[in-house]
This record gives sequence, structure tokens and C-alpha cells, in this order.
Amino acid sequence: MTERTGTLYEAVGGIEALRRLSATFYDAVLVDPLLAPVFANFTRTHVEHVAVWLAEVFGGPADFTAAHGGHQGLLNAHLGLSITERQRTRWMELMTEAVSRELPADQALRREVLDYFAWGTKIARAVSADPVGTDLGTPGPTPRWGWNGLK
Repeated sequence: MTERTGTLYEAVGGIEALRRLSATFYDAVLVDPLLAPVFANFTRTHVEHVAVWLAEVFGGPADFTAAHGGHQGLLNAHLGLSITERQRTRWMELMTEAVSRELPADQALRREVLDYFAWGTKIARAVSADPVGTDLGTPGPTPRWGWNGLK
């Protein structure tokens, strides 16, 4: 296996590619009967927030942490959503389709990105069972994901 250099952020095509990925994904989510209820309070700014989060996770600028509270802010946004395993699985199906449409046709890259989503959606599901206002403690810094998974 060839050792990869650079960040996933660079490999996906930067913030513009992540904006396209996020927009394509949420266009599908908002019309999906299983997932649309989870996003009842959705606003279009969510698309940008997700793109900025992914940029930071994949090795780009730390703008999500600076503007939206980093890992703590993301986890808090999932409190009280009561995400089911069926919803998490459907989320992954729609994200896999969006990755296929919007990211470069590089199987290693797509696999790493989807591995991150599989990991992250399990955490989101677990946190979503807690009610709004739950003290999550200090979850640590925003995770960074690279060519070999979590750094």
C-alpha cells in the first residue's frame, strides 16, 4: 500500500468540495421520510456548519472550533435527538451516495471519509439519547481524521 501524504481536506478538494458534499447530502436527507423528522429545525446554515466541521476534522482550518464551539458544540447539537440505529444506517446510505457523487473517484479517499462518518455517527447516536442540557463533561478537542483514521 502506498503511503499517502497531505490531508484528507486537500484530497477531497477543500472547502468547496465539502460544501457540495454537504448540500447534496442534506438535499436528500430533507426529503427522506425516516431522516427528515430528525432535522425538523434545519436551516440552510447547517450545510455550511457541516462543511466547516468536516474541513477541520479532515485537516483544514480550525474554523468550526473558532466559531461554533468545537467538539463540545457539535456534541451539544445532537443532545435530545434520540437517533435510532435505523436512522443512523439510513444517514450512512445517503452520505455514501453523496460521497460517490461529490468526491474524487479515489477509493482510498472515499473509504477514509466513510470510515470517519461511520465512527462519528455512532457517537452522535449515543449522545443523542441524552436530554438537552446534559453536561457532557469535556470531550476534548475536535477530532482529526487522516489517511489512517483517527489521529
